[in-house]
Amino acid sequence: MTLKSKKHSVKYIFVTGGVVSSLGKGITASALGRCLTALGLKVGMLKLDPYINVDPGTMNPYQHGEVFVTVDGAETDLDLGHYERFLNTNLHRQNSVSTGQIYEEVITAERQGKYLGSTVQVIPHITNAIKERIKKVGVQKDVVITEIGGTVGDIESLPFLEAIRQFKINFGPENVLYVHVTLIPYLKSSEELKTKPTQHSVGKLREIGIEPNILICRTEKPLDLPLREKIGLFCNVPPQHIIAAPDVPTIYEVPLTFVDQDLDRIILDLLHLPKFLGKKNNLDSWRKMVQKIKFPKRDVTIAIAGKYVELKDSYKSLIEALIHGGLFHEARVNIRYVDVSHPDIWDQLKFVSGILVPGGFGDRGIEGKIAVVSYARTQQIPFLGICLGMQCAVIEVARNLCGLKGANSTEFGVTSYPVIDMLPEQKKLKRLGGTMRLGVYPCKIKPTSHAFDAYHRSVILERHRHRYELNNQYRKKIEAAGLTVTGEYTPKKLAEIVEFQNHPWFVAVQFHPELQSRPLNPHPLFKDFVGAALKYSGPMA
Repeated sequence: MTLKSKKHSVKYIFVTGGVVSSLGKGITASALGRCLTALGLKVGMLKLDPYINVDPGTMNPYQHGEVFVTVDGAETDLDLGHYERFLNTNLHRQNSVSTGQIYEEVITAERQGKYLGSTVQVIPHITNAIKERIKKVGVQKDVVITEIGGTVGDIESLPFLEAIRQFKINFGPENVLYVHVTLIPYLKSSEELKTKPTQHSVGKLREIGIEPNILICRTEKPLDLPLREKIGLFCNVPPQHIIAAPDVPTIYEVPLTFVDQDLDRIILDLLHLPKFLGKKNNLDSWRKMVQKIKFPKRDVTIAIAGKYVELKDSYKSLIEALIHGGLFHEARVNIRYVDVSHPDIWDQLKFVSGILVPGGFGDRGIEGKIAVVSYARTQQIPFLGICLGMQCAVIEVARNLCGLKGANSTEFGVTSYPVIDMLPEQKKLKRLGGTMRLGVYPCKIKPTSHAFDAYHRSVILERHRHRYELNNQYRKKIEAAGLTVTGEYTPKKLAEIVEFQNHPWFVAVQFHPELQSRPLNPHPLFKDFVGAALKYSGPMA
């Protein structure tokens, strides 16, 4: 029995990758989503991750990069951040699926007897579960863009690839489109582009039973027609469906490079969506935004003082939020990465106009972060602390202004002054995964504060990912020293925002504002932080 139906209205686009990892499948999927939404289509986004972890919440940032948190508290892959920023939307738990989640779901169903004694197998039980998750994202959508993590040929990705292969049978070729991202390397020695890696990658995909409709080719040099014809001949793809994806100054330019090659029109034609062909692609505001990034009127240097700086993906949303903040002021934000684990942090902080201390876990580099907070406070440099960055600000003030020598967080060991501590209910939990304060919580802001000046409203909703809080036993003492609580989660009287009033701009927050920043809608705190840094650096910055 087939699921195919002529009345089936949802279209499915599957994005796979080959040759090497980190080719930009996430950016490709996001850019496709931007192009289609600009035509008026309702687009759903989904990431299928092949790792067996239920989610990336317990993974080391050096292995996986940033953990992106959705509004409903799901810990997901950083590509969901790209999806949200490019499509200017909020995603949810259903938009991220891992192998661990699928197997957990199927094994739980088997233990409950839901398979009526059948032998549970990868096909059809695992693949059916994957297909159901894809279809779920398609509710009230015109198109679902699904990115498959990993590289074609990885054993971990096979169940996902088999599931998407079946979609073409289930729903018909007019409703399913396969986009394959691949690499055309340039050999300097022979001064030529090589197509063989792409041929092998597509061959591997075809062995699985998937014929790509479109190839997105990452390349350093232009793809001329003879080269496209050669790729098309060996990969069984029309030359006009072979799209060049060169390196560009900003990732936000990728949708424009696709539209300039008529990729949006090709997709509409292949998916039998003729009613959208006559519509104008509404990318005017996007083009203006890209122009502002490429041609800024001034520059400013801001330090990110963290402990995962060797892998920039660990701070992906932070980096993008700073870019967005600069956009508002038509400024380029030059980021200086300061490794707080190294002893030479002072030299790295010279000539910066703003300092950001981000989140993190564990005690490595904590003393460096606290020292950086002290430097920003005493030197009157604009400062933004996020999550652990806020906690370090509290510890610094407790030690240096309140006289609580040795004050610390209980995350880092036993201390006489636990100014940062777990909530009682957190201490009772026996597992790590998915047990933090996650997702959106309301915060009430005091009217006379930098935060209120940024948000222009008294109640905000921001996303969280943490276990430890400012210990209210020390709150009065901390505030008496000048670090005022200006934002609070009132049901539990938890400090969400702290500020110094006698400082040009010193704001630290327990939540993660970077997760809600968009290129077309920069986050208020990042706008004001970059603005303060520009003011600090002077009119000629």
